[in-house]
Amino acid sequence: MKFVQIIEFQTSRIDEMLALDAQWQAATTGKRSATAVSITEDRDRPNFYVWMIEFPSYEDAMRNSALPETQDFAKRLMALADGPPTFRNLDVVEQRVL
Repeated sequence: MKFVQIIEFQTSRIDEMLALDAQWQAATTGKRSATAVSITEDRDRPNFYVWMIEFPSYEDAMRNSALPETQDFAKRLMALADGPPTFRNLDVVEQRVL
């Protein structure tokens, strides 16, 4: 079953986060199991972001999370956040293209 992890956080340093994300992508080429990511900014709350990362399954997400590059990335990313993130771990019941 497809799996989506949503990470919500606030930061005034999004450009640095995006640069770290680009480094992670390069470092995990051929290793990562994430298949897509949407990085969004809340229009109603300044400096509030939601990242939605898609995986083929929960198990693939856990393997991706265990990569040393992902562990380092997550630690460095959250050091740039203005407080702790909120995580949502979601099994995709149905997905439609409209």
